[in-house]
Amino acid sequence: MILRWLQAFVFTQIIEVPIYRRGFRCGFWEAFGASALTHPLVYWFVASGVWRVAWSWRAAAAESFAWGVEALYFAVLGRRRAGLWSLLANGASFGTGMLAWWLFQRRP
Repeated sequence: MILRWLQAFVFTQIIEVPIYRRGFRCGFWEAFGASALTHPLVYWFVASGVWRVAWSWRAAAAESFAWGVEALYFAVLGRRRAGLWSLLANGASFGTGMLAWWLFQRRP
């Protein structure tokens, strides 16, 4: 499970870091920090199945959590439009991840 998380984490960073760097004109570590803060919890929440509801509901709840926490992270750092950029970055990584899953794995 740790290897799968690491793969998902790297995939997420590849998508989200450039979006945050471009949107906020910030450094790598600031952009990296947002997903580093949320991704372990999001992955555990979705992949573990600890919440016994449909996978789609777990994914929606986890992505909403990531969006909110990352928006708050950037707002605290004084970044304008934190909610918008967080929504864009998380939507891009989630959508790209679902596309990759559909194309290559088809198993949540």
